[in-house]
Amino acid sequence: MKVLCVAEKPSIAKEVTNILSGGKSVRRNSPSKYNSNFDFKFDFPGHGVCDVTMTSVTGHINRTDFPAQYGWGKVPPGRLFELPIEVKIDKDKAAIHRNISTEARNSTYLMIWTDCDREGEAIGYEIFEAAQKGNRSISFNHVWRSHFSHLERNHILNAARNPTGLDMKVVDAVNCRQELDLRVGASFTRLLTDALRGQKNIPSPVSYGTCQFPALGFVVDRYKRVKSFKEEKFWYLQADVEKDGQTAHFNWTRGRFFDRLYVITLYQECMKNPHGKIDSVTKKPTSNYKPYPLTTVQLQKDCSTFYKMSAKATLDAAEKLYTGGWISYPRTETDKFPRAMNLKSIVETQTQDSRWGQFARELLDGGFSQPREGKNDDKSHPPIHPVKFQKLEAIKDDNQRKVYEYVVRRFLACCSTDAKGFQTVATLVWGNEIFKATGLEVSELNYLKVYTYRKWSSSETLPPFQQGESIPIKFSEVKEGKTGPPNHMTETELIALMDANGIGTDATIADHIDRIGARSYIQKVKKGGSEIIVPTELGIGLIEGFSSINFENNISLSKPSLRKRLEVLLKEVETGRRTKDQALKENVDLYRKAFVTTAENQAILINEYKKYQT
Repeated sequence: MKVLCVAEKPSIAKEVTNILSGGKSVRRNSPSKYNSNFDFKFDFPGHGVCDVTMTSVTGHINRTDFPAQYGWGKVPPGRLFELPIEVKIDKDKAAIHRNISTEARNSTYLMIWTDCDREGEAIGYEIFEAAQKGNRSISFNHVWRSHFSHLERNHILNAARNPTGLDMKVVDAVNCRQELDLRVGASFTRLLTDALRGQKNIPSPVSYGTCQFPALGFVVDRYKRVKSFKEEKFWYLQADVEKDGQTAHFNWTRGRFFDRLYVITLYQECMKNPHGKIDSVTKKPTSNYKPYPLTTVQLQKDCSTFYKMSAKATLDAAEKLYTGGWISYPRTETDKFPRAMNLKSIVETQTQDSRWGQFARELLDGGFSQPREGKNDDKSHPPIHPVKFQKLEAIKDDNQRKVYEYVVRRFLACCSTDAKGFQTVATLVWGNEIFKATGLEVSELNYLKVYTYRKWSSSETLPPFQQGESIPIKFSEVKEGKTGPPNHMTETELIALMDANGIGTDATIADHIDRIGARSYIQKVKKGGSEIIVPTELGIGLIEGFSSINFENNISLSKPSLRKRLEVLLKEVETGRRTKDQALKENVDLYRKAFVTTAENQAILINEYKKYQT
């Protein structure tokens, strides 16, 4: 019996082959020069030793598009919401399709080794269709679906021995999203391009995307808030006292006021009494909590903050570390480890490192603590974690080295305990006003010894105040300050906003940000030691144009509501609460109405765009 195995990437095919074959495989060329075939034998439970051919694809084989007769200029853009579409083999993937069909001719079973996420499931079905083209006897019942999240040997062997079937509900969700994105993207892109043709600095085409424009909307909204900001002066009180030669600075609990005269009046009342009273002193244990297990979105946010890496660069580096077998699958929403997972064995692999090896040994010598559990579990992959040890010096790529170190330190921190300390709070009553001073004493760093990205240290210690004691005011004043503008958008903030509003998925957010940059809707600008994101004239003009159109039922093409609704519906398709056709119809109807309104108000789009041209 022969089993045809197909992975999503050539690198995965090669790694899985090495494990299943025990290093004893024969490589053959295929019609695609990038996708080799590997022949070997493997003992599948219930089937015995089988002949196996492992090959690969490079992402989707098929592409969804409109037939040629509905090309640009051949039909009104609005008709694209209803015209038929076709799914065909991508011409760049024809050799891959042919290889799968050929290798399937003498195969009894097809085993899918694509990534265990939504896209991977859909690619798996495309592989099944390609295999059927060469062998009609391979039915849906002859398809095995492997489930794996990293390339550790025993994990891969377990995946090979315990396959399931393809989940067609997940495939339907992907097909629904692909069709909607095609219809909406093509119709609006053609409309915008035609409407703005002839205006200054207009690229061709002017592309619209259901994720890209809400993301751009966040950037424009922040940019406008910064530009329209007007600073205001405010005033507040400060009081210092001294005891045993030590000065303590007390902060006013009222915060600040924008009425100087009012604050001066309160201050004058306080000044009638040269002494204040220590109303209370409390000292209690406090903790600095260790981080949750690592998700894709958090990885992107943290690498942007700590390393100034773009989301795309972060995921590209993580993907290479995964295919190299060093970390687990880097696209996951899960922030809690399965209770049955042997985390200590992973900790043990890191004891040999010169930087964090001693910390790992301390965890194994009694310092280990079960990681915190978040609320998210995508049921496909565990949180991102190291799979095997690798010396940093051996990782030549700078981004990969940074991501690997971060993943390891984050994992070890998760397996440690919270940092401990004591917080002292003293309350001072002076006149009719209340002031507070706070001190922190850190007693145990714990996870912070390895998680060097977060700082928590002892702050100003307080004198030995006694409750009820009267104490002279050493120094006081009415202080003046000014409100500051909001900060420009950073990539870390944009990722967080997109994630919170359901714009894209953990696996696609980076691509959407990269795309609006490539389309010249945003630009990244160095400011001080950081990098900010600002809209271009084109970007702000487009968003302001859409924002000025009065859509029905609070529909917005620059806000997240429509895309967020789509993500909700796709989840319902995956769980069977809604069919693909139902979800598609609801979304197509909403976007069609928005399209009609936009077409009727093209003059508004043009006029708003012109306002921002120099």
